[in-house]
Amino acid sequence: MQTTLAILVLAAAQAASATAPISAPPPEEIAPGIHLLPGAMLPGRGPDGNTVVFDAPDGLVVIDTGRHPWHSDGILAFAAKRERPIAAIVNTHWHLDHSSGNGRIKAAYPKAAVHTTSAVDRALAEGGFLARNLESSKPMLDDPKLDEIEKEEVQIFVATMDERAILRPDVVVVKSGDLAIAGRPFDIHVTDRAVTDADVWMYDAASGVAVIGDLVTLPAPFFETACPAQWRAALDDVWGVPFRTAIPGHGRPMDRAAFDTYRRAFNGFMDCTEGEAAASQCAASWAAGIAPLVGDDDRMRRMALGYAEYYVGMLRENGGKSAECLAGPPQP
Repeated sequence: MQTTLAILVLAAAQAASATAPISAPPPEEIAPGIHLLPGAMLPGRGPDGNTVVFDAPDGLVVIDTGRHPWHSDGILAFAAKRERPIAAIVNTHWHLDHSSGNGRIKAAYPKAAVHTTSAVDRALAEGGFLARNLESSKPMLDDPKLDEIEKEEVQIFVATMDERAILRPDVVVVKSGDLAIAGRPFDIHVTDRAVTDADVWMYDAASGVAVIGDLVTLPAPFFETACPAQWRAALDDVWGVPFRTAIPGHGRPMDRAAFDTYRRAFNGFMDCTEGEAAASQCAASWAAGIAPLVGDDDRMRRMALGYAEYYVGMLRENGGKSAECLAGPPQP
């Protein structure tokens, strides 16, 4: 896959392709009335972000909808088993591993309004991130070197772009504050850049659960559209909320100690990237920093090293941020 498609596909090139039949991981109850439908990062495939489902008076509130049909099948099966309608969708950000499932969910539940920022508009506009990748990806479908799984991943992207209206909000989230969704109150936070131009994360005071999207991702932060300086600030903002459990965009739920481990590793990685150390040294520092979070998982450790070393080069080429970031470079 082309590196410009990294955030869309993120295939683990060093691992064998996953060919077995795939089904969504089973849901897990995080707190009363709050369930996690874990995303997956399968070898050779793009990831699905975590989905979090809240019970609300008017139905279910689904936060992020994944990329693959088997992930959205899991969401729909969960709603059917609960015998409750999906009343609303919240996208923490527009990356397609968190929003491609919008269409399938809305096909089953047409009244489920999408709540998110309007940041996707710039990505969809002519010359924007998604528009550029669509232009470059279509010829890949005719490439005989592309294996069947790689082709399927590109087809999912193209199909999502064919119905791109499902990525746009029905309810535009503009600013931080209290917001009732499907009759349930949430403390909504909107970043001033970070992972994308504007991301949403949510805190539920009643349970102490924070749903923070890709502000935390394992095995590495995904910087393709990021403003790292603002991302640092957003992690500090999350830390300032009295959550007990933080659910990341990719990875297991975290207590406060685990979140702080990630936050410190992120800051250390950015300090290294903004310095003159070799990219491999910064990658090793990152892998060491998150070691308590990945344990003995050697595949995750190798992926962490590979992604981190790649991103050092990418960030340095663009003055310490992604080429998509509208903010200025970090101040010394």
